[in-house]
Amino acid sequence: MERYEAIGCIETFGLVFVLEAADAMCKAADVELIGYENVASGYISVIVQGDVGACRTAVDTGVKAVEAMGAEVYSSVVIPRPHQDLSKIVARYSLTNLLPREE
Repeated sequence: MERYEAIGCIETFGLVFVLEAADAMCKAADVELIGYENVASGYISVIVQGDVGACRTAVDTGVKAVEAMGAEVYSSVVIPRPHQDLSKIVARYSLTNLLPREE
C-alpha cells in the first residue's frame, strides 16, 4: 500500500446499508474504495483512502446516507497520516484480495 494522507472507515449492519455508504462516500469526495470486511453477524466495514479532507467528507457523507435510510452506524473513523504498519491490516481487506481472480 502506498502512503496515503488518510484512511476512512464506516461499519454498519447489512449489505444494503454498507453499499449505500460506500456509494455516497465515493461520490462525495475524491477517495478510493480500497476494501471491505464482513465483520460478524451482518456487520460490515468499508474502507476508503485519500487526503484527510476527502476522507472526512466521505465518512461524514456515508454516515448521513446510512442514517437517512433509518439504519444505525456502528462506528466510523478517519485516521490522518496512518502509520505504515496499518497497511498490513488494510491489505488483508483490500478488494484485490477479496474479489475472485479472473482466469
